[in-house]
Amino acid sequence: MSNLADMMEAPLLQVWGDSVRARRVQGEHITLAVVELDPGSVVPEHHHVAEQMGMVLAGEVTFTIDGETRTLGPGGTWRILSDLPHQVATGPNGAVVIDVFTPVRSDWDDLPVVADVAPRWPGGDDA
Repeated sequence: MSNLADMMEAPLLQVWGDSVRARRVQGEHITLAVVELDPGSVVPEHHHVAEQMGMVLAGEVTFTIDGETRTLGPGGTWRILSDLPHQVATGPNGAVVIDVFTPVRSDWDDLPVVADVAPRWPGGDDA
C-alpha cells in the first residue's frame, strides 16, 4: 500500500447494515476512517478493544458514551477509551464523521464492500 493515497480510492465498507459505511486508511497500529451515516441511523451499544476518537464533518450525531449523552454537530469530537460501551444515532440529515482507532480495526477486514456509491464527503451530497 502506498503511503500517499486519496481516501476516495479506498473501498466503501458496509460497517452497520446499509446505513453506516466507511472508507479507511490502515497503518500498522492505527485506523483512520471517514464514516457516512444515513439519516436516522442507529449504531447500537457496543464496545471494542480499540480506543476511538472522532469528529463530525457534516450533519449531527447523538453519542452516548459510558452513560453520558450529547448531541454533536460539525467540529464536535469524542473520545472512547478501550472497552467503554457506546452508541450513536443520527438525526434526519445523517452525518459524515472521521473516526480514528488504535489498535487497527482488523475486524473490518472481512466487511462487505459497497460498489458504485458516490462519496458524501468531500464534495458529494452534504449530510
